[in-house]
Amino acid sequence: KEQPQLVILGKQAIDSDNNQTGQMLAALTGFAQGTFASKVEVAGDKLNVTREIDGGLQTVALNLPAIVTTDLRLNEPRYASLPNIMKAKKKPLETVTPD
Repeated sequence: KEQPQLVILGKQAIDSDNNQTGQMLAALTGFAQGTFASKVEVAGDKLNVTREIDGGLQTVALNLPAIVTTDLRLNEPRYASLPNIMKAKKKPLETVTPD
């Protein structure tokens, strides 16, 4: 149904904070992957992902579609307000199954 070109995941998940979820999804879909991203730039059908490594920064170029896992420095989180939380509870939730 959906044909995403970019899937962005956080680093932390129920995988014991081992950053396995994004890598597993990339392996299952065959998408390119970038991990621990602190900066992401889209340039046409390419994606430039910058991440911190020992001794500096590393930038990798990926072809879309791609899976990117993020570092805490990528964005500043926004916090949901109580009225928006209440509105979200009333939204319908579609359940889909793999084909």
